[in-house]
Amino acid sequence: MAKLYFRYGTVGSAKTLNLLAVAHNYRQQGKDVLLIKPDMDSRFGKDRIKSRAGLEMTADILVNAESKLNFADFEGISCVLVDEVQFLSAPIIDQLREITVSLSVPVICYGLRTDFKSGLFSGSKRLLELADSIEEVKATCHFCNKKSVMNLKHVNGVAIDSGPSVELGAEEKYYSVCFPCYQIEIQKAKSLCTH
Repeated sequence: MAKLYFRYGTVGSAKTLNLLAVAHNYRQQGKDVLLIKPDMDSRFGKDRIKSRAGLEMTADILVNAESKLNFADFEGISCVLVDEVQFLSAPIIDQLREITVSLSVPVICYGLRTDFKSGLFSGSKRLLELADSIEEVKATCHFCNKKSVMNLKHVNGVAIDSGPSVELGAEEKYYSVCFPCYQIEIQKAKSLCTH
């Protein structure tokens, strides 16, 4: 049986760059890969998977919460790569798991583990329950040199801890931070509100 992988990291940890490098390596060897992303992520174009480093590829399949994957599309594929997996529903994760079992095709999923309030995304939660391999893509804190473990949402550089969990953005909206810096920035923001 092929494996289901979950490679998670904070905002800006080069998850998408890693995905695109893996896709390139498979294709360089003449192997077919399928690229999947949520259809709600239109930051770089509806079907574009783009890293902040500038590399990009076209997604083969766009999914939403109600999508039913056609297993015939996955026959003869060497690997499935999923970007922004945190936005996928649990039923889609279950279908990806079934692809590894029924078709023996490895599925490598990249995404955030938690939102800016430290809550699990639904896709990430299901992957933590089902994945054969869970790997962290490490990055350093925006404010210090510790490992980042949190996604800090901000408006003009001032931390916020309220609002919708799903709001697309990059560095202009989120910083990757260690937990101590997360706490400091949230406390600073709260003290600004009381003055």
